[in-house]
This record gives sequence, structure tokens and C-alpha cells, in this order.
Amino acid sequence: MLVTDNTYKSEADGRIPAPVEPPAPVEGIPAPTEPPAPALWNRNFRLFFVARAVAVFGEGMVPVAFAAGLIGAGHSGSTVGYALGLWTASFAVFVLFGGVLADRFTARRMMILADLLRLPGAVLLGVTFALGSPPLWAVYVLSAVSGIGAALFQPGVASTIPRIAPDVQRANAVLRVVEALMTMAGPAAAGLLVALWNAGAAFGVNGAAFAVSALCFTLMRLAPVPSDGIRRGSMASELALGWREFRARSWLWGVISIWTVYGLTVAGPMVPLTASLVTEQHGSATYGVLMAVNGAGSAVGGLLALRLRPVRPLAAGAVALLGLPVNLLLLGTDAAVPLLYAGQFTGGAAFAFWLVMWSTAVQTHVPQDALNRMHAYDVAGSLLMMGVGRTLSGPVAAVVGAEQVLLAGAGIAVLVVTALLVVRPIRTLPRA
Repeated sequence: MLVTDNTYKSEADGRIPAPVEPPAPVEGIPAPTEPPAPALWNRNFRLFFVARAVAVFGEGMVPVAFAAGLIGAGHSGSTVGYALGLWTASFAVFVLFGGVLADRFTARRMMILADLLRLPGAVLLGVTFALGSPPLWAVYVLSAVSGIGAALFQPGVASTIPRIAPDVQRANAVLRVVEALMTMAGPAAAGLLVALWNAGAAFGVNGAAFAVSALCFTLMRLAPVPSDGIRRGSMASELALGWREFRARSWLWGVISIWTVYGLTVAGPMVPLTASLVTEQHGSATYGVLMAVNGAGSAVGGLLALRLRPVRPLAAGAVALLGLPVNLLLLGTDAAVPLLYAGQFTGGAAFAFWLVMWSTAVQTHVPQDALNRMHAYDVAGSLLMMGVGRTLSGPVAAVVGAEQVLLAGAGIAVLVVTALLVVRPIRTLPRA
């Protein structure tokens, strides 16, 4: 938990004290040199880094594995959507409970439990797809269970980073870079495994990723989070307390409120409409390259966040988001393929930079004992509206045209940036 003088608690809490301003120089006496910044790559962060890298790599293989396995078994393409949709629905429903449970039983334990919950399902899918094809009901059930596991896992990510990293922004930036690279590598590796063997091999690697992640979290050594005498109540009371903590921070609920509009009208429709437009006009190979270019842009955005340390992180992140409407404008005007590549790169970099600024602001301004629940409300709100936007994008595009939906999204994205900069608590939130 942060204290008011902007220094951290003792190292027993897993945090490292913030540097103290050196005394003013005295004439004739050399000014003391500033101590070196504490190293980011401590043992706990190295284990966390490996866990996140392998997990994102494994998760990136799942859509390709489902598509290859189900369609290859003679099922329609809609079954792939149902399987992935059940994952998303389970995640959205249970993530708030995951935040409460992480506060109650510690984030590390819940993340280990989540990995172990998802491991058998991935192995079972790998075996059954390797032998032939599992029944659809089993695929749907295992996909939903995996979504529940992700919901138990995700809230703990936000509260763990400040406990293991002396520099939270730098840690988020490093993680964003490796996640972007693994997001590109996962689908590519899954495609190769499916071509050489079958979909079962991809699910097997996904299961191995959960095992490595659980092992890394087991090896981490974190001091207990002080409870400050907090008495835990029922699940409902804990959810209500989390909601009160959420509402008490105007900058936090202000961003989430604005972001729900963005998810519904911009981020949600952007993915399926981009896929359909580019595939129809330029082919699936071009779409695959576009996604790889977007991932490269995300990595560059993370690298920029390593170098730049704005005094007002949310304001700087909002300005960076202006790269997203550029991408939407190019897509909506049927620009040439090289321009589409430039737009995807710009959009990926912009979004990655915003995510680092946003994650760092939440992790450094929200008390540690409330962080899991705060992150759960953040994820639930964003994901639900994005899911609604994806669902409605097809019917709306059928009426007015996909290009018009993307162009409208570009205009709304500019309005979203304007709103983020106009709201004073968001614009003026300082770097902690």
C-alpha cells in the first residue's frame, strides 16, 4: 500500500523504498551522488516474467487450435465462436469473484490454483483432439472452465507487480513487450503444430504453459500483505466494499466509464470488422501479416513506455491513443495495403503505451489491499462492453456497411481521447 509521503513500506512487504532527495550541496563539500536505481530483474520478477511469457504464448494458441480441431472434425465455423464465447462469458461473470478471492486467500495462491484448474482441461483437449474429436458439449464445458480459471487468475496480476518490482512502470513496459511478442508467436506456433501434427499438439503445449506458470508462482517468495486488522465479511459484502472503493476514486471510475463507450463502439467492432474486410479484399495472408505488424507495434509501444516517464501518465497515454483513429480511418477508406500496415503498427504502439500508463496508474495509486478488486471491476467493465460491441458489429455493419462503422469508430475514438483529457481528475493524475 502506498503511504502519503510517496515512500514505500519496509522491504519485508516486498517493496523497495523510494529514493530520498539528496541534501543541498554545501560549499567546499562535494554533493553526494544519487544511489543507483534498484534492479528490476530480481528473483521474483524473473519468475513472474517467465510465467507471463509462457502463459500468453499458450493462450495465443487456443483460437487456432479450436478452429483447426473443430472445423477439421467437420463442425461449422460457428462452433469455434461458441467455444471462445463461452470462455469470454465465464471470464466476465467470475472475474469479480476472482478479485475478492485474491484479497481473501492472496493473489499468488489464486493464480497457482487457476493454472492448476486449467491444466487438466488443456491436457484432456489435447488428448481427445489427437485421437479424433471430442464431443461438442465437452469442448464447451472445458472452454468455460478455462474461462473461470482465467477469471481467478487475472485480478492477481495487478497486485503482484507492485510487490515484486521496484519500478512499476518499467515492469509493466517490459511485460507489455514480451506479451506482444508472445501474442504473435503463439498463433504462429499453433499453426505450425497443426500443420505438422494436429490440434491436439497445440492444446498439449497450452497445458504445458499452465504447468510452467504454476511452477514459477510456486517458487516465488512474497512476504504476507499486512491486513491492517481488516475483518473479512461475506462474498457479497466484499463485493460491495470493492464497489465503494471503486466509486471513491473519480479518476478510476471516470476512465472506466469512458472506456465502456470505447469498448462498445470502437474496440469491440474493430477486431471482427477488420478481419472480415481485410480477408475479403486482400486475403487471409494479408490479414495475418497485419496482425503480426500490430503485435510489432505493441512491442514498440512497450519500449517507448520504458523510456518515457510522463509527469501526467493518463494524460500522456490519452494523447498516444490518437494513433488508434488513424488506423480506423485507413481501414474505413480502403487504403492501400502498405498504408494498412502503417496504421496497424501505429495503432498497436498507441494502445500498448496507453495500457502501460493505465496499469501503472492503477497499481501505484490504489492501496494494495483493494487492488485485486479494483482490477477485477476494471477488467469486467471493459470486457463486457467489448463483447457487446463485437456481438453487435455484424448486424450493424450489415445495415450501414463495415466501412461506415469503422469510420464512425474513428470519430468516437477522437471523442474518447478528448473526454479523457477534459476530465480534470484523469488529466491531472500525477505519476506516483
